[in-house]
Amino acid sequence: MKIFPAVDILGGRCVQLVQGKRESATAYGDPLSCATRWLDEGAEALHVVNLDGAFGTSSKNAELITELIRKTGVEIELGGGIRSVDDARRWLEAGVDRVIISTLATQDPECIRTLSQEFGSERVMPGVDAKGGQIAVHGWQDTAGDYLDWAKRFEDFGAGSLLYTNVDVEGLQQGVRFEPVKRLIDYVGIPVVVAGGVSARSDVAGLRDAGAFGAVLGSALYSGKIRLKEALEECL
Repeated sequence: MKIFPAVDILGGRCVQLVQGKRESATAYGDPLSCATRWLDEGAEALHVVNLDGAFGTSSKNAELITELIRKTGVEIELGGGIRSVDDARRWLEAGVDRVIISTLATQDPECIRTLSQEFGSERVMPGVDAKGGQIAVHGWQDTAGDYLDWAKRFEDFGAGSLLYTNVDVEGLQQGVRFEPVKRLIDYVGIPVVVAGGVSARSDVAGLRDAGAFGAVLGSALYSGKIRLKEALEECL
């Protein structure tokens, strides 16, 4: 299993939110410095989110993220504010390994097929943000149907992997809810990266045993509740 430290960017700073709420942001400094720290501690991949994009300003942080891509040279999956095929295309051409498309994927699932055919399915990662068993869209403000049904649709349209986020526990540092994770992993045949609630070594071990392809470490990593070294050791 692979560990993806989160580098969430809001207003040019690396932050962590609770339950996706902008007003809950805790800042941790320069995004490139944060990324470099995790890479120095052994990470080989990063999970980058343009939060300004998610909140509606897709062009904000573009220069900063492009610099991060260029200077780190590691595997990066990127989400936040990707509202069109052209948005996704620009990031893929800039060197991002995978684009995470969430609301767009539910509004226009055909975009998954278009991008997969152009760039390869392995570079297209729809987001399955689940809230009470429903897929959450529009900044997690609305829901649009059963998360498993959407995950299967995304796979059928050509997605190479999925990012599953349990919105109900995201940012709370209270642990992973394994049942919905296992249901999803068993329901589809493509790799699933899990975010939301990863707060202890046992969470990482549980995701590994459940068959997750990767785990995103966010709030608990930045607060020191879990150490990157511990998470990486569980993946050996």
